[in-house]
Amino acid sequence: MCYTIALNFEDGVTRFVDCKPGEKVLDAAFRNKINLPMDCSDGVCGTCKCRAESGAYDMGDDFIEDALTEDEAGQGLVLTCQMVPSSDCVLSVPTTSQACKTGQQAFAATVARIEPHHDAAVVLELTMDDTATAPAFLPGQYVNIDVPGSGTHRSYSFSTAPGERNLGFLIKKIPDGVMSTWLSRAKPGDQLQLTGPMGSFYLRGGDGPLLCLAGGTGLAPFLSMLEVLARAGSRRQIHLIYGVTRDLDLVLVDRVMALAKRLPNLTVATVVADPASDHPRTGWVTQHMPEEMLAAGDVDIYLCGPPPMVDAVRQYLDDHKIEPASFHYEKFTPNAPLKASA
Repeated sequence: MCYTIALNFEDGVTRFVDCKPGEKVLDAAFRNKINLPMDCSDGVCGTCKCRAESGAYDMGDDFIEDALTEDEAGQGLVLTCQMVPSSDCVLSVPTTSQACKTGQQAFAATVARIEPHHDAAVVLELTMDDTATAPAFLPGQYVNIDVPGSGTHRSYSFSTAPGERNLGFLIKKIPDGVMSTWLSRAKPGDQLQLTGPMGSFYLRGGDGPLLCLAGGTGLAPFLSMLEVLARAGSRRQIHLIYGVTRDLDLVLVDRVMALAKRLPNLTVATVVADPASDHPRTGWVTQHMPEEMLAAGDVDIYLCGPPPMVDAVRQYLDDHKIEPASFHYEKFTPNAPLKASA
């Protein structure tokens, strides 16, 4: 049985390698033509030091404290030349992918379905060819999608779980936007080129309470995360707040509620900012965050939305001196229309 090791580089690129039983991560990476930082490879210099974000592993005792202190090990730092995984793991590598002689992966997919949701968003479903390997990614990550004929790309988070041949994306409609314009004339069977995965916004391990804050199409990565948790039979206490500007911006709520049926400890609150709305909850996401969940200090907060929402939540936590167990966020900015050439 091989274990999958996700290597997250500081330039946002993620590469996945298979690690054989008893194999050290550094050796597995080299076998996959990824040159992780190293010098001695004997647990002496500390050059190969990375951070283990999740997973189980054995470090053995064949390294000296100058290379990895007890305090560093307690903080999740590892020596990849000594680390032998006993489960899938995620590692944060403190250098760029280019420095490790690797880079982004590119793959092709075919449009399977395009489903508009009023003027708010579009669900784009792509399928991998029968001969292609489904791309590996961490739930919450994104890819760049080349927009045919534009010479540019747009970035979108996966809304589906890793390992599926069908890849889902929730795309905000933007008047005259490059992707929105292409989607208006696209049809099943069209080919797209994708590059990735990328991003440091992804679901970490843990069993503490989880507060998910989604703004608009920032719901997409949470659909991926919640699907993974549902398949794992997670018993974590999870609260999702899904905030939008208008009633029409609430999309895929049925899918969220279907996930809630599979996750017995998942509660969901939808919030509409428009004061004229007759929605049960109006205002801002910060007005509806559960105080008892925040006060306990053991909650992991994940936040994905437009910059004003992200900044407002960060300010709220600072103003109220709330220190969650962990706080992960991602901002997204609507892509401007492509300017015509002179």
